[in-house]
Amino acid sequence: MEDPLPEQMRTAGTALLAALDGPARGGAAHRFDDVAARRWLEYRPRPRPGVCLADLDRTARKAAHRLLATALSPPAYAQAMAIIALEEVLDRAEGWRRGRHSDDYWVAVFGDPARDDAWAWRVEGHHLSVSMTVVDDQVSPAPVFFGANPAAVRWAGHPVSRPLGPEEDLGRALLDAIGPAGRAAAIVADEAPADIVSATRPRVDAPVGPLGVPADRLGPTGRALLDQLVALYLDRLPPELAIREARRLAGTPLHFAWAGPTRPGQRHYYRVQGDDLLIEYDNTTDDGNHAHTVLRRPASDFGEDVLAAHHGDAHQA
Repeated sequence: MEDPLPEQMRTAGTALLAALDGPARGGAAHRFDDVAARRWLEYRPRPRPGVCLADLDRTARKAAHRLLATALSPPAYAQAMAIIALEEVLDRAEGWRRGRHSDDYWVAVFGDPARDDAWAWRVEGHHLSVSMTVVDDQVSPAPVFFGANPAAVRWAGHPVSRPLGPEEDLGRALLDAIGPAGRAAAIVADEAPADIVSATRPRVDAPVGPLGVPADRLGPTGRALLDQLVALYLDRLPPELAIREARRLAGTPLHFAWAGPTRPGQRHYYRVQGDDLLIEYDNTTDDGNHAHTVLRRPASDFGEDVLAAHHGDAHQA
């Protein structure tokens, strides 16, 4: 059965560009071979390539959201919308000093989705960065970054907003389930790093060490929870793509590492690594109430896998 996702992205990308007027289209549309702009990850409130949603009319903003929705499952799209809405919550908490805005997100398209064999797109802003590359009607889906500040808003101890709650809870459940020997191997540092280790680097060229505990040293419960944790991140993607990614990773040796205290409410970090897989989670600033998460494919971020196949086919031809 043919994968419908590439055509859905092409249709949504073409509709977005058609909805943009001259200046906006000039800001959004980039050459595919502009590698510096295309191979980009920035989850802080900084300047970035693309056009800002705040500068678009209603039709164009909706087209940008429809493009974003092609890359995310319904639960992940809900997380993304909650992350965007938190900009207003954070702005209020900071006394409105920085002028944060829930429309301060940017969309960029690389190449022509209507004509080119190879094109890409990204929706990005504070605590959200989703990059997709489409080559020869195959989608390469990474990096996908979700963050949340505040990570949790509570009333009388009950969460009102906690968009990345499953990511924290499953990581903790895995750490609790692997037993003392597993925890001794998994906990690689007493203090969590200041941020995810891969940060905003356009390439992750080597495994992040220490690796932590290997999956084959986990018992049945620990291994099942590790598989569930990986599935949680893969399921950010549409079902067809998540299934393909799970098959791609089947049999891959995995490692799980934790850094920082193990008690809730303190600054903590974890990661999962395998062949061409890097998952990172941290909650290490604002007294453990500011979370970052990322799904990366170190050897094939930004479409390196499908581009290599495309260039190989062209060379053979």
